[in-house]
Amino acid sequence: MARKPGSSPSAMKNRAAKTAAAMSPAGAATAAAAPATPKKRTSPVQFFREVRAEARKITWTTRKETWITSVMVFIMVVMASLFFLAVDGGLGFAVNQLLKLATAR
Repeated sequence: MARKPGSSPSAMKNRAAKTAAAMSPAGAATAAAAPATPKKRTSPVQFFREVRAEARKITWTTRKETWITSVMVFIMVVMASLFFLAVDGGLGFAVNQLLKLATAR
């Protein structure tokens, strides 16, 4: 089975290091100290090149992962519906008993 591009441990470490550097307080301090200059508008061609480059970084789930996740969601929906059915039935029973008690006098 072929590996996904960018899934090697060294590539992941490089991405993590870049993210950490960008999010560090030191990076924020230097960005805040720099004078605010208006951003240069990119051309539509450059924009679509960047979009294409970002789209290449997307990793899609496999068919097996999608199937397992779907089954888990279905099971949780059934469990939640049974729980709410029981709670609704219990509350309905309690309200009916209170109403019978109030009208019995």
